Amino acid sequence: MFSKILIANRGEIACRVAATARRLGVKTVAVYSDADASAKHVAACDEAVHIGGSAPRESYLQWERIIAAAQATGAQAIHPGYGFLSENEAFADACAKAGLVFIGPPSSAIEAMGLKAESKRLMEKAGVPLVPGYHGTDQDPALLQREADRIGYPALIKASAGGGGKGMRVVEKSEDFAAALASCQREARNSFGSDAVLIEKYVQRPRHIEIQVFGDSHGQCVYLFERDCSVQRRHQKVLEEAPAPGMTPELRQRMGEAAVAAAKAVNYVGAGTVEFIVEQPDGYDHPETMRFYFMEMNTRLQVEHPVTEAITGQDLVEWQLRVAGGEPLPLQQHELRMQGHAIEARICAENPDNQFLPATGTLRVYRKPAHSAFERSDVRFDDGVREGDTISPFYDSMVAKLIVHGDTREQALARLDAALAETRIVGLATNVQFLRHVVASDSFARARLDTALIARESEVLFKQDRVGEPTAVAAAVAQTLIAEAALAGNDPFSRRDGFRSHGVTTRRFDFDVAGERLQASLTYGRDGLQLAYGEVQGPLHFAPLPDDRFDLRFADRRDTVQTWVVGETVHVFTARGATSLVEIDLLAHAGEGEGESGRLTAPMPGKVVSFAVKAGDAVKKGQALAVMEAMKMEHTIAAPADGTVAELMYAPGDQVAEGAELLKLATA
Repeated sequence: MFSKILIANRGEIACRVAATARRLGVKTVAVYSDADASAKHVAACDEAVHIGGSAPRESYLQWERIIAAAQATGAQAIHPGYGFLSENEAFADACAKAGLVFIGPPSSAIEAMGLKAESKRLMEKAGVPLVPGYHGTDQDPALLQREADRIGYPALIKASAGGGGKGMRVVEKSEDFAAALASCQREARNSFGSDAVLIEKYVQRPRHIEIQVFGDSHGQCVYLFERDCSVQRRHQKVLEEAPAPGMTPELRQRMGEAAVAAAKAVNYVGAGTVEFIVEQPDGYDHPETMRFYFMEMNTRLQVEHPVTEAITGQDLVEWQLRVAGGEPLPLQQHELRMQGHAIEARICAENPDNQFLPATGTLRVYRKPAHSAFERSDVRFDDGVREGDTISPFYDSMVAKLIVHGDTREQALARLDAALAETRIVGLATNVQFLRHVVASDSFARARLDTALIARESEVLFKQDRVGEPTAVAAAVAQTLIAEAALAGNDPFSRRDGFRSHGVTTRRFDFDVAGERLQASLTYGRDGLQLAYGEVQGPLHFAPLPDDRFDLRFADRRDTVQTWVVGETVHVFTARGATSLVEIDLLAHAGEGEGESGRLTAPMPGKVVSFAVKAGDAVKKGQALAVMEAMKMEHTIAAPADGTVAELMYAPGDQVAEGAELLKLATA
């Protein structure tokens, strides 16, 4: 076993590797960019070395600096994680030349599996099933057209050196092939520097099932069963689970043995994943007719490795360290067992309702469900960030991985939804609610899996608000009252039951939800609080609970609610889901849209505290004009537009009624 390793990566995977190393008594060295100077993975390691600017090409891809850092700190080996340099054969060779162990496969294996066409030829020789297609070196367009016609349509054009869905086109008929080929080659050339392509049969109802393999330097190789990664967006994985639903023991064995044959064909050492595309010719309910074909091999540890750890009880990072140190595999094939079912959800900073556009921002609130880290448990949460950290535009959008394990798939599904429901992220858009929608969808719940699941279930996955506007509005109103009560103290006028000794008072609340203006009115009376929102009205009850939660009852519903306010936005979390709405400060926005002679009015009874201007003063839009006290809180009234103060209608200390004109503003 090594005494010290350098982790040539960042974020979640760097923290993951460091955790196992610490458990084994291995010291760790982190590397970091300018953007990651205060990152979690830096604190997770024993030492840290700065290697350059924020962009990956200035830091995490600078392998000369990484090797120099390993040598300077006395590290014996380098763990590349995944991404960045993990599948770079030149980096693996450079490590060896520098006297460092590369914790990964030999560079020859990386190179052999790096090019799709070459790897397909190797797999064909090893007897691994291939999708019918053309993988030759002759790239003459006329030849490629003939091969596509021979294979039949729909056909798939794929960049030979590609990945991540780039340089890939589905062609439905022969007459469309030439244009699709030209487009695919342009994209491949721009993305990978090579326009070489391969042609394959386009598999109908395809599932993406991969086999975890592990080899050692003593000639042994095993498979640690399979993972289903069919739920994808933009050809990138969203949910992964193990074992694959519907997998028969006979098919599992055949796929596992094919994966081992693939690994042995390149003398593989370390952790790797052999990915297969699986055809379901007779539909979802006939697993006995499924056919599998080799797709590619990832010569590294995969993002989704925790689900394999959960069902086998093995630490794959520990296996990596032991094998890289020259030890034999910890277990042989007949000793490996599966237990239960595990599912991993990738929590990403992105907006699913806007074509999964990546998001950046600060994790103002980052609360995780009760969990354990880096071991088999009911709920595991792997991440590389903390509350207050910034998700920058320089790196991948993944924030964390949530992994659950249960005795059955149904139990794992329930645990995953419950854990997602307890996940609280405020500060930037994420896919947490979208993941809950996927888990609850008919296709996923019934394991009717293929790579088109998200498109097929789009009507129930996108633009869904399961909190509901009445609950969201009631929660926002309750949050405002709770905040006001905390500021004002526990006097009778701040009671949350709405009691008023002087009779009935009505207060108006305005909200903006996705650009739509919503209005609610709250009536304070002897019988308590009455909230009216559109056609929904009734008593509003709320009471504090532990952990900053409160019990909310409105419109015949009862919810346990948590809220956070960032600026004017109220973020509402319930067991059903999460949503946000913008609370419009009526005093701050009073007078907006009044036109040429602006009338700044009091939207509720209160007292004028002060004026910041006098008659004749020129003011700019947004400039503070007056301060008014209402409901035990002070509100600043701002100019709705550029203009000139024509007249002040009251003096400081005056009590004013709702709708009273506070000052006149002449606008241009």
